[in-house]
Amino acid sequence: MSALAAPTRLPVRERDDDLIVARAVLGTEAAGLNALAAALDATFGGAVDRLAAIAGRVVVSGMGKSGHVARKIAATLASTGTPALFVHPAEASHGDLGMIVPGDAVLALSNSGETAELADLVAHSRRFALPLVAITARPDSALARAADVALLLPDAAEACPMGLAPTTSTTMQMALGDALAVALLTRRGFSAAEFRTFHPGGKLGSRLRHVRDLMHSGDAMPLTVGETPMHEALLLITEKQFGCVGVVDAGGRLAGIVTDGDLRRAMGPDLLSRRVFEIMTQAPRSIGPDALAAEALHAMTARQRRITSLFVVDADRRPVGILHLHDLLRAGLA
Repeated sequence: MSALAAPTRLPVRERDDDLIVARAVLGTEAAGLNALAAALDATFGGAVDRLAAIAGRVVVSGMGKSGHVARKIAATLASTGTPALFVHPAEASHGDLGMIVPGDAVLALSNSGETAELADLVAHSRRFALPLVAITARPDSALARAADVALLLPDAAEACPMGLAPTTSTTMQMALGDALAVALLTRRGFSAAEFRTFHPGGKLGSRLRHVRDLMHSGDAMPLTVGETPMHEALLLITEKQFGCVGVVDAGGRLAGIVTDGDLRRAMGPDLLSRRVFEIMTQAPRSIGPDALAAEALHAMTARQRRITSLFVVDADRRPVGILHLHDLLRAGLA
């Protein structure tokens, strides 16, 4: 008999009740997000102006559940090109205010706007004339009055049936932080290449690698000319192990490709005596060396006729490398 206890199976009625609760929570939070989107006005642009103009970092702070959201917002800002860090408001009062220097801005989160632990941090921002952006639900709160720009959360019901646990309010805070991060990213023209710099690890980092980082070049490329006899081309396909051979014209430009599929379609008693140009597919798909690896994966798999190898060409369509689907798999893209 297994030492592990069998999982408890809820009656169908109780599972249905759970689904009702879950859908009610999601509906309530979605309504809050819709209200937040509808309430946004020029004040949001003013907040982006303040945060985009600084030479230093965005210092994000909040207490309790707002503090957890603030940590995530700081991480999102930092990973999208806006230098940022989280400072715990209680720790700020015990020395961490020294981390906040001229050139920085403060983004403070408090649903009530009356979080006592934020007082010293707010006072510090006013003393050193640091831009202060607040996210709060109360326009008459101490935090909103002290801020240069106050982004107000609309009056929306918490998803908690008692109306006490921060649920809808923290979801709106999180979404508003995402909106600020993406607006700043867009305004700065933050590129995919820069994004990769901050995300070198994991599958996301792999998708942001460039084709030139993964391609095979030089003698590894299976290349020939159109007049080559097919029996020689077959030897080249076998030797290079890409399942194809590229065909270049007199100027060294990629003019065609012979794949396993082309060989099957041309199969006949005279195949080995024919020339490559008679068999090849003209104007094959290719990609540039500076394209993202994710783009190469899309080019290989998105169309009806999927391919396993893709030639990499320069601006004049001269082959500079070849990429196999296995290279993308090894890199963790798929």
